[in-house]
Amino acid sequence: MWPFVRPYWRRVVWAMLGLALAAGAVLAIGEGLKRVIDQGFTAGSAGELDRILMIMVGLALAQGVGVYVRYSNIAWVNNRVVNDIRQKIYAHLLTLSPAFFEQQRVGDVLSRLSNDTQVLEGVVTSAFSFALRNAVLLLGGLVMLAITSPKLLVYVLFGIPLVILPVVLLGRKVRKLAKQSQDRLADAMARGDETIHAVRTVQAYAREDFEQKRFSDRINELFINAVERERTSASLAAVVIVLAFTAVSIILWIGGHEVLAGQMTAGQLSAFVFYAVMVATAVGAISEVFGQLKRASGASERIRELLATPTAIAAPTHPVALPIGKLARGDIVFDHVTFSYPTRPQSEALTDFSLAIKPGEVVALVGPSGAGKSTVFQLLLRFYDPQAGAISIDGVDVKSADLNALRERFALVSQDPVIFSGSVAENVRYGDLQASDADVRAACAAAHVTEFANALPSGLDTELGERGVRLSGGQRQRVAIARAILANRPVLLLDEATSALDAESEVLVTDAIARLARKHTTLIIAHRLSTVQSADRIVVIDEGRVVAQGTHAELMQNSPLYNRLASLQLQK
Repeated sequence: MWPFVRPYWRRVVWAMLGLALAAGAVLAIGEGLKRVIDQGFTAGSAGELDRILMIMVGLALAQGVGVYVRYSNIAWVNNRVVNDIRQKIYAHLLTLSPAFFEQQRVGDVLSRLSNDTQVLEGVVTSAFSFALRNAVLLLGGLVMLAITSPKLLVYVLFGIPLVILPVVLLGRKVRKLAKQSQDRLADAMARGDETIHAVRTVQAYAREDFEQKRFSDRINELFINAVERERTSASLAAVVIVLAFTAVSIILWIGGHEVLAGQMTAGQLSAFVFYAVMVATAVGAISEVFGQLKRASGASERIRELLATPTAIAAPTHPVALPIGKLARGDIVFDHVTFSYPTRPQSEALTDFSLAIKPGEVVALVGPSGAGKSTVFQLLLRFYDPQAGAISIDGVDVKSADLNALRERFALVSQDPVIFSGSVAENVRYGDLQASDADVRAACAAAHVTEFANALPSGLDTELGERGVRLSGGQRQRVAIARAILANRPVLLLDEATSALDAESEVLVTDAIARLARKHTTLIIAHRLSTVQSADRIVVIDEGRVVAQGTHAELMQNSPLYNRLASLQLQK
């Protein structure tokens, strides 16, 4: 936590000053209590009694000011730190490669971003501040006990280890249970997130009861863990309070006998009991929040694990600049590339794969499912790095180029288009955040988005809902194509870009893509061979290798695989 707190050390200093003022005022009240009894009541001096009581009123005001300064600054630091942690987590997530998200459920990741940071927020504001205040009162109380009666302090010090021991032993169990609780909460939220996003499938198969039971099982596990954690925390607080106040009672008994024997005054005993109760209360309070602090420690551990996750794609220390302007031509070379996905290391997606694509060339990648076509796109965008071989664009190895500069070379239209919550125009403008409204409208017209957008309630400003749920598959595809058109980048990557379009829309969008492709290097992945027959070159991929390439007519004669794929589609 300290690296996040350090930038706001001035606020922390003010909080400490407020803490010192409030704690000092409370500690001084004990001395005032002694003087009220010895110099006011026992001595019978009304003037002295009035003077001391006025001082105690002043101490109460000072305590109020100190509490305000401490709490307001601690609360500010807490909210600022939690905000920074969330931003840090989110920024780190955006740097992680797709390989990370293949192995982690989104619900678990979001739980660390929301639930774990929420735990920290509550603890830092209340528990940590409360524990710090009571720790100061504990130390200050011990000092005042030593000043008031060194003899009785010995009994207090003898009892402190008996109180601390259960705090340490039970605290370890609380921390372990707290981490388990956060893990189970993340698991439940991940299941809920997955089910909600697949609610149509759940309902179509009438699996509502099945999913409800699965979610209930996870929630019940969370409940059992939470009950055990809180029972342990309650046991910790109860044991400490019983031990602490038993010690106070014993001290009061011993001190009472010393007053009767004339070895100490009633005021001294009252002050000592006041400080002893303060120490006991502080110990009890610390033990009570100790469980909360351990819970925060469990959440903090999960956050640290996430932030410590290394970025699989390392940015070069001294990146090589990619050509810009007219020199950014989109010249692509795969040189004997071999690659396996991290989740399937035993299976090669590409094997000794070599392919050169000239600037401005339209190249179609075809082949059976799992042949490695989409992997070509993944490696070009450097979502992964190959285990062998090299990939270059415009003469620069992609590993040597700045990662953002590299990805800004490509405009991607995926088979399952991504639509963000927001308007049609906002989704299209994602391709170029600085684009004017006129540019957005032109891109929408080119991709034939305008045709259906005009029928929407607010046209291009219509909100599409989460993941574009208010659009059909074909409409989402056209929005994604408009985004790529607006981006106007040197290389266009089309992964089954027309797969969800009806026949009429396919003709219109294919024409728009053809016009756009004249100015760009274009790679097209297609299973429907009718959409790529006009490509400059068709590359046939099978089992991660280039097995044939040429025009449609050439491949029909020279490639048995292509001929078979084309014949199967023609038969349909």
